[in-house]
Amino acid sequence: MAHRQPRAIALTPDETGPRKLSALLSLSVAVLALALTATLAKAQEGEVITSHGYTNFGELKYQPGDTLDYVNPDAPGGGEYSTWSIGNFDSFNQYAIAGVAAALNTIGTERLMTSTLDDPYGAYCFLCETVEYDEARTYAEFTLRDDVTFADGTPMTAHDVAFTNQLFTEQGIPEYRQAAVQFYDSVEVIDDHTIRFEFSDYMPAKVRVQQAGSTPVFSKAWFEETGARLDKPSETPFMSTGAYVLDEVDYNRRVVYRKNPDYWGAEHPLSQGSNNYETIRVEYFGDTSAALEAFKAGEYLIRNESDPADWNTGYDFPAAQAGNVVREEIPDGSVAQRFSWNFNLNREKWQDIRVRRAVAMMFNFEWSNDTLYFGDYGQPISFWTGTDLAADGLPTEGELALLQPLVDEGLLDAAILTEPARVPVEHSADSNQPARSIIREANRLLDEAGWELGEDGVRTKDGERLTLNFIQFNARYDRVITPFLANLALIGVDGELERMDTAQYVERRRGSDFDLTNQIFSMGFEPSTGLGQWFGSEGADESSRNIMRLKNEGVDRLLKEIENTTELQPLIDATNALDRTLRHLSFDIPYFYLPDTWVAYWDVYRHPDDLPPLGTGALDFWWVDAERLDALRASGAL
Repeated sequence: MAHRQPRAIALTPDETGPRKLSALLSLSVAVLALALTATLAKAQEGEVITSHGYTNFGELKYQPGDTLDYVNPDAPGGGEYSTWSIGNFDSFNQYAIAGVAAALNTIGTERLMTSTLDDPYGAYCFLCETVEYDEARTYAEFTLRDDVTFADGTPMTAHDVAFTNQLFTEQGIPEYRQAAVQFYDSVEVIDDHTIRFEFSDYMPAKVRVQQAGSTPVFSKAWFEETGARLDKPSETPFMSTGAYVLDEVDYNRRVVYRKNPDYWGAEHPLSQGSNNYETIRVEYFGDTSAALEAFKAGEYLIRNESDPADWNTGYDFPAAQAGNVVREEIPDGSVAQRFSWNFNLNREKWQDIRVRRAVAMMFNFEWSNDTLYFGDYGQPISFWTGTDLAADGLPTEGELALLQPLVDEGLLDAAILTEPARVPVEHSADSNQPARSIIREANRLLDEAGWELGEDGVRTKDGERLTLNFIQFNARYDRVITPFLANLALIGVDGELERMDTAQYVERRRGSDFDLTNQIFSMGFEPSTGLGQWFGSEGADESSRNIMRLKNEGVDRLLKEIENTTELQPLIDATNALDRTLRHLSFDIPYFYLPDTWVAYWDVYRHPDDLPPLGTGALDFWWVDAERLDALRASGAL
């Protein structure tokens, strides 16, 4: 079976947006370059720009006062959005290392600027009226709205913005804090509704305005009154300005958020058609099977599905047969996530790329996908699968210009210049057991790495057995991990699956106490400084994203290249080079992604006919059909 690719939809001037980044970046590079050239020409005249938003490429899609194209501005309010989560929780602070945060714990959090689901490069003033910046992006000055209030009714001011920024630089997680303290030379409160960020040279110019506009805004008075800390668990969400507040909590069982009747932003143009539910409820379950059965019984009414087995066989129940439950497959226009299994590079045995590659070769995606998952998954061959940012084939001229110096300095393997971009070994779907040729090659790599096969069938080196401890908390993956471990036994690797509760799982990952564990890599349309948290050496041992503890100077240099690009084609070249390098290093085993978003819901929810390309918006701008809900209740279906 060939490696499955997502659909790429060409973007024409009349379309609202792409379904994949390949379509976005296939927007004529020349067109975007011309637009950017025009912007830079104005900047060279020394112009100070004052705008309702910011973009590096092209023009902003929306103007001041516009409502979003993909919402129903007349959507009725009221009703409940009810869904599920797995595991347990003991906090409402996702920014702390300690504790397990509740689902949707930041639902009440807003930022100076916001994004939309049909403008991948744009950032729009939300808590602010305008943003002013100079040609070199040495500063950004935000004029704040004067009508924004926190959930307790107190006004939001520039003092709260400055306080929150300082909070993250002092109490944020280490991987963020180490960078954040270098972002600004100063953050100055000009007056109650004006705040100015003076940027340091640490941040690339192209990300400065968005970075300043992306910090959440919390209430300074609330933090001072409660003594809450960003680096400690919290029993309540932090006081912010959003539409929803905590209404009810039953730890490890349920959390309910309620719409704030005094929400300041109800009439904001970018809020029109959104925040339609009166309450949002999340029910917790110990496993996915129990969650699905609860959905069938109407204990909650909407769920995103990611398991093809459940999607194909789990919805043949009376309510679905009667048409009371709807299933939709909605094209996913975001960058495909890379769900993969990651080695712990802090452990010596996994520092040998030959050992990692031998282990990875034994995972038979094709058999797992066809046998267990109805062929519905794609295998993510890239960290930007299906997009123009993904490396393909031999390096391009633009890539070679970046990779050759790194090879010359001994920072990267020379083979990266002459080999096609690595893709997973292709297996037969007829049997889980790999072909003999694959097993022979895996054995050759382990032999070459010095791991000798013992009489008991397990390889050893310097007295150490080649064991692999795979940690996991979700039983749904047992059926694919267990056959993988059986294949590893064929090459002398003694693998075990260790399942545990969510809290133990989180703690083991934080402490790098595993050989292999899962990670979901979520990349963006405009790669930049955030990549450092995923792949950078700085702060790798404390990172919640760089779970594999990757520390590679060649990767670090490519990250800097991406950060410093200001034009589209160099951005593509640098990201292609990084993607090629990450795949060459073979620190993870790509497992799956879903080309579409699967949503199942009781037939009480409605949405606009034309959904945006970058998200379904079920939690955001769908609404409840009250008459249909009453009818289902009257019939006894609910």
